[in-house]
Amino acid sequence: MDLKIDFTDKEISPWSGVYLLKKMLDRMEFDEILSALNLPETGSNRGYHPHQLIKQFITSVWCGANKFEHTEVTRQDEVIRQFWGFDKMAGHKSFQRFFSKFDLSKNQQVFTPLYQWFFNKLQFDNFTLDVDSTIHTRYGSQEGAKKGYNPKKPGRLSHHPLMAFIADCKMVANYWQRSGDAYTSNNIESFLDDTFEKLGKKKIGLFRADSGFYDKKVFNYLEKKSINYIIAARMYAPIQHNIASRHNWLKMADGLEIADTNYKSPNWQDSKRMIIIRQYVPTRPKATGRTLSLFKDEGIYRKYRYSCFITNLNLPAEQIWTLYRQRADAENRIKELKYDFGSSSFNVNGFYATEAALNFVMIAYNIISLFRQVVLNTKVHEQMKTLRYKIFAIGGYIIQKGNQRILKLSLDMKRREWFTGLWMNTNNIKAPFIFDS
Repeated sequence: MDLKIDFTDKEISPWSGVYLLKKMLDRMEFDEILSALNLPETGSNRGYHPHQLIKQFITSVWCGANKFEHTEVTRQDEVIRQFWGFDKMAGHKSFQRFFSKFDLSKNQQVFTPLYQWFFNKLQFDNFTLDVDSTIHTRYGSQEGAKKGYNPKKPGRLSHHPLMAFIADCKMVANYWQRSGDAYTSNNIESFLDDTFEKLGKKKIGLFRADSGFYDKKVFNYLEKKSINYIIAARMYAPIQHNIASRHNWLKMADGLEIADTNYKSPNWQDSKRMIIIRQYVPTRPKATGRTLSLFKDEGIYRKYRYSCFITNLNLPAEQIWTLYRQRADAENRIKELKYDFGSSSFNVNGFYATEAALNFVMIAYNIISLFRQVVLNTKVHEQMKTLRYKIFAIGGYIIQKGNQRILKLSLDMKRREWFTGLWMNTNNIKAPFIFDS
């Protein structure tokens, strides 16, 4: 079939489904918190209002933008412009100029109350906090981009941010930008202080972290605050010798054994509980963990992979291991943020400007996570790329009928009832939103 082309002036949006998110934010009184924030001014009477720049930026992220140039995806969308009530839409350089006005002080003034506002809308307690770091490779001359540990791009400049996640509701609790040469646990105490401030009076039932946070200062900090923890141990020589001396292994499954003991590092005042997992590689070829490098010449040790965890919990050893393995979900959050939300790509020259942009990405992520749970009413974690093309990528246009504006959606009959249900859900939601921990 040979087609010809023609053009229309009708203002049609490919992203009409995003209006559901706008409705949810209205119910959450998003405008009220933006008005309360000490946001930087644009500095020009002809500039865009800070509120617009934030709303348009997170909308662009929801529509698939993963770098500033991609925010143009919403610039020509008249339907999005209308439902937000903007006079005109900003280009990507406007966002870069806006974020460049943020510094350390401004970030603290803006994001502490913004996170507090968000988590005050959620009713949960006794939750699990996962802390992790990640690597953002840089290719320009961004401030703070330095050579450090970068397994995928060795020798490349990078940033090495710290992140905290609430496992129970799959949300970001805090994000700190750091230079690429920062060690994993650098500034962890200050980061946790800041995280707890952003979470308000929420109680932490469990703290989890990988071996990068195996540090005396981390243990001391958590114990001083009476916080339960499970932290993977680093396979230092004393720990390897301790493992090699174990004879009280308890079989949990074929090729899987566990030991429950106490361990005292030369740097510690007191001993701590250590859970050791060993997996027999011939039986479990995909086993995680490490071989004992100190005993690599002894065949028996080459056949096993070992994992160790330091904890102050009194739960059975097998349950400790099960709880720690669930920490892998934090790594899934990091991957989703990178690939579906552009958390490694939204960067400007200024160090704290990049941190500001990425914290708004974290807020955009949290809003989506909330949407999954209170509008979709599901605990199934559908990936953003699925939501984007299942719910948000719906063609539509706005008409005026009397005093009423109507959003006309292009949906087949089978999906209309489903979408109407989502629409009603956004009408009925009310904070605080309850999460079972």
